[in-house]
Formats: sequence, C-alpha cells, structure tokens
Amino acid sequence: MNDALRSLLDLLALERIEQDIFRGLSRPSVVPRVFGGQVAAQALVAAGRTVPADRPPHSLHAYFLRPGDPGAPIVYTVDRIRDGRSFTTRRVVAVQHGQPIFHLSASFQVYEEGLEHQEPMPPAPDPLELPTAAEMLPRHAERFLAPGVAERLLEARAAIDLRYADEPPYVTVGAPRDPRSQVWFRTQGKLDDDGDIPRPLLDICLVTYVSDMTLLDSILLAHGRGGWAVGDVVGASLDHAMWFHRPLRADEWLLYDQESPTAQGGRGLGQGRIFTADGQLAVSVIQEGVIRVPR
Repeated sequence: MNDALRSLLDLLALERIEQDIFRGLSRPSVVPRVFGGQVAAQALVAAGRTVPADRPPHSLHAYFLRPGDPGAPIVYTVDRIRDGRSFTTRRVVAVQHGQPIFHLSASFQVYEEGLEHQEPMPPAPDPLELPTAAEMLPRHAERFLAPGVAERLLEARAAIDLRYADEPPYVTVGAPRDPRSQVWFRTQGKLDDDGDIPRPLLDICLVTYVSDMTLLDSILLAHGRGGWAVGDVVGASLDHAMWFHRPLRADEWLLYDQESPTAQGGRGLGQGRIFTADGQLAVSVIQEGVIRVPR
C-alpha cells in the first residue's frame, strides 16, 4: 500500500461528530473543486456506518448540486429512511458553507439466493501489458492546458493503478472515435481486512470513487475532444447512479467498460459496466454530465 492509498483511506474514514452526522476532508484535485467521486464515496461511507455490516449497498442514486470547496470540511447528514427485513434505505446530504453540494440515496440488502444471468465480459487486453499512468501522462504533458497539469493528474490518481486499454482522449484530440472506452483499475496495494471501514463496504466505496474518473471519456472520444485538462471542453458531473450486482475486491483488477449512447443540449450520457478479472459483472454505472465547448 503506497502513501497515496493510505491518504485516500484516511479521507474515507470520516469523523463522527454527532449521531448520524459525519465530517470529511478533501484531497487536491486537477480542477479547483472537490472531485465528485470523493464526495460520492464519502457519502456512501456515511450511509454505510448507520447500516448493519451484513447489508452491503446494492444501489445508489446521486446528484451533484454545487461545486465543492476543497479547502473546507464537508458535513454529511444521514437520514434513516427505512429499515426493513431485507432492505435498508438511507439518504445523505453533503453540506459546505451552509449549502448542500451533493445528495445521495442508497439502498442496502441482506444477501439472498435468486435467479442469475449476466452479459458476458467484453474482450480486453491484459492489464499488465498496458502502460501505467506514470508512464503515459509525462509522455503527453505538452498536450495539457497549462504546465504542471500532468503532474497534478498523476498525483490525484496516485492511489489507483488505472490503465487505459486504448489511447485516452487527451492523446487523440481532433480525431473522433467510437464512443467507447475501457480501463483496468485496482488500488495501489492490498487492502486490510480489519481497517476502519469494514469490507465489502470499503471495496464498494473505493469503486464508487474510481467510477467518476473516466466515465465521461467516451463522450469526448466521439467528438475528438481531449477534455477539461486539455481545455477544449468545460465539464462537470450532474448525476450518478450505480448498481452493485456481485462481490468484488478493489485491490484486484477490475475492467471498466464504458460507452456513450448520446450527447445533446450541453449534456452527455455515459454508461459503464465493471467486471472482475474472471468475467463476473459486478457493477453497472450511469452518469450524465455537462459537456460544453468554450466560446
């Protein structure tokens, strides 16, 4: 486990300041606002801390309401909406400077046996044969909007080993491609089974964190855009939904298969599926984001 991953785990280990009220800090981001995946992961940790450990999350639905201030703490208030025999529902509001910046609803379920089927895992290259971010980003540093952006991107993603199956949007600016993208990812080191956040909640929260990193890439690829770090679009996440189907481990390789079916009206839709290395469909993700071309 590297220092960046330890720092991320500390970030997720929220401080309890009152019954069902938690406080979290932020880490530096490439853009001057809190990274959306961090807020979503912290909010899910807050919700999970009010639910029995034998009920992992099975879905979340969230809205990003305002940009978060990375220099100020975030307060998470949990409402206990429902405690049923099989399902538990929680609502979380994240507040900064007296205003809500994020809203999440999450549902948790006791494990049950039932009917099973899934789509097969798509073909993908071996992750160990793909370049790491530390190899890729410095090689293309001149493509970014300002000096130092590549270094800040590398620092922001240092806790996660994330590898693109094909060239990322910032490499192929001006060359539209199919609106599809694949990345392999895992944490930079093994996770402890007896940490502050119990597993499998920790694994699910870390996957939630990563799920916001690359999902809008497929929109950019369709139009030959390089992204906000390149400066040819302005973007932000609007809402985010995830369904957790099967067990996973965030410290083992996971394939994030992503595509965009549509973009219009200054917004674009991304949808993704996360598979374990042995082909199990573990998570489905849908996100809409603001995608604007600067005048």
